[in-house]
Amino acid sequence: MLNYARPGDTVHISEMLRLVRGTGHILDVLDVLHRDQVALRIHDGAFSATDLTARHPRTGELLSTVKFMVQTLAAAGELQRDLQRELTYDGLRAAEAKGSKGGRRPAVADAKTADVRVAYLEGRSIAALARDHGVSRGAIRTAVADLLPDHAALEEDPRRRSCRSPSTRRAKSPTSSAPPNWTPPSGMRSTRG
Repeated sequence: MLNYARPGDTVHISEMLRLVRGTGHILDVLDVLHRDQVALRIHDGAFSATDLTARHPRTGELLSTVKFMVQTLAAAGELQRDLQRELTYDGLRAAEAKGSKGGRRPAVADAKTADVRVAYLEGRSIAALARDHGVSRGAIRTAVADLLPDHAALEEDPRRRSCRSPSTRRAKSPTSSAPPNWTPPSGMRSTRG
């Protein structure tokens, strides 16, 4: 943002805590904006009614009252964020203690997971199982994740870095740097003169 802003521009933000994260940082940001002659407009929150550009006429420093208000309001916002974080962690731990798992519910219901696993072991493809159960292939892979073959051996082999084998790699287009022995198929005209 500071690389893009020019002297005389105005930075618009919804609330001050979107721009800065702590009390020490807020005064540094205000000094940089003043140095670059960029105005700041805050639309919501406690800072929206405060003129953060008020400077002492002789020294050019922030007025003491502005500095005090900024530090106080930023400390209050920081406290609010910290309390919110603590309450979130407490809630997650309480839910975990009750046996609740976080995250999304699986797309394949627990009742159907056993059927999907048995069908996979019998040789049904992941795509066919996905069509049958009306879910994505990724959902089926999640349901049978521990049954999938281990790919660790492929990752360790330096000769097999690509997923495709050399015979299944796509050919380059004729206009790209084709090998010297490449000849266009019959019916194609050469553009070289």
